[in-house]
Formats: sequence, C-alpha cells, structure tokens
Amino acid sequence: MPSALITGGSSGIGLALARMLSHEGYALTLAARKLERLEAARAELGAEVVQGDVSREEDCARMVSAHAERFGGLDVLVNSAGIGIAGHLADLSTKHWDLQQAVNLRGTFLVTREALPLLRASRGYVVNLASIAGTMPTPGLAAYGAAKAAVIAFTRSLVREEAEHGVRATALCPGFVDTPMAAWTGIPGPQMIQPEDCAELVRALLRLSPHARVPVVVVERAEAEA
Repeated sequence: MPSALITGGSSGIGLALARMLSHEGYALTLAARKLERLEAARAELGAEVVQGDVSREEDCARMVSAHAERFGGLDVLVNSAGIGIAGHLADLSTKHWDLQQAVNLRGTFLVTREALPLLRASRGYVVNLASIAGTMPTPGLAAYGAAKAAVIAFTRSLVREEAEHGVRATALCPGFVDTPMAAWTGIPGPQMIQPEDCAELVRALLRLSPHARVPVVVVERAEAEA
C-alpha cells in the first residue's frame, strides 16, 4: 500500500488532501500541533498521527521517522503546515516575521530533507503548499508572500536536484482558500477557492506519468484578488 505524510494534515487544505489520498488508497501519517484536531482526523481517516511543530528541527525528524517506522517507506510528502499573519511591513514585529519564515519555509525544508532518502527509494512526490502571494505583490502579506516565494524557488530547485532520483515536486499556489487562516479577509467562504479544489489538483498531479513534471501550479479565484 502506498503511503503519504502530511504536515498540517488535521485541518484546512492538509485535511482535504488527506481525505483525497485516503480515498486513493494511501496509508496516512498526519502531523500537526493541535492534538485534538489530530485525534479527530485519526478517527475519521484511520491515520497515524504525530503531534509536532515544524519550526522545531527535532519535531520534523520525528515526524518522518515515525512514518518510516510505521509504514517502511514514503510515496508522497505534503508540506501543508503554514501560518499567515497579516500586517504591513512598517508595523510588522520581528517575531511575526521570523515565525512565518520558520514555519512556512524552514519547516518545509527540514521535513523534505529528512524525507528525501525515503522519497528517493520510492521515486516519490512532494507537494509544497505555497501561495499566490508568493507570485505577485500582496500588500499586508509581505512576510507571508516572501516565505511562499521562497517555497516556490525551493521547489523548483528540488525538482532539478532530485530528477536523477525520480523524485518530483510541485509548489501549489492558490489564492484565498476557504480555511480558518483566510477568515480575516472578510471574503465569503463560497467565493473562495475550496480546499477540495486543491485536493483535486493534487490527485491529477499524482496520476501523471513519470515523464511529466509540474514544478508550479497557480490557482486564482474567479473573482479578482484583492
């Protein structure tokens, strides 16, 4: 049975991807900070769960090792754990800048690095949740956008570096998605991209032949982005 490890897998886009991958026959490990949400996801999907914080290097290593011990390999890694703190640069604290880089960028690097031996063995796939904010100027989201732009660059480099090992990767860059993290926008949920839209895109990516690679996918809302 193929297996997948999903960080941020207990809610939002990560949970939608977990549901899709479960439907596709993947055994799952879900990692997140909040145990209550993890337990709910475990009850729904029968997944293994690991409580941890991707801003902590030791937690990232523990997530991957726990998955390897349970399933013996890894076919799909989804780096979905993320944090967004809105604020203009003139008012943004150093703490909030550092936190967004630590979770969104450094965590993606750490988990991916730890997982690469397993992914090379399976010629696996990495999905990194980036954002449309990493592809265009987004006032009020400069720190978040900078981290996500770096995730896109990281993913492009990963694709080239790991090509000889058969590992592919995609940076998924949606506009505002109907999740709790986007509630601050005031945009009605039905007018946002749905988490299931992201899941369907990943389903399609995983069905491509090994000869096709898609380093970046940008998903715009039908309505103009603010």
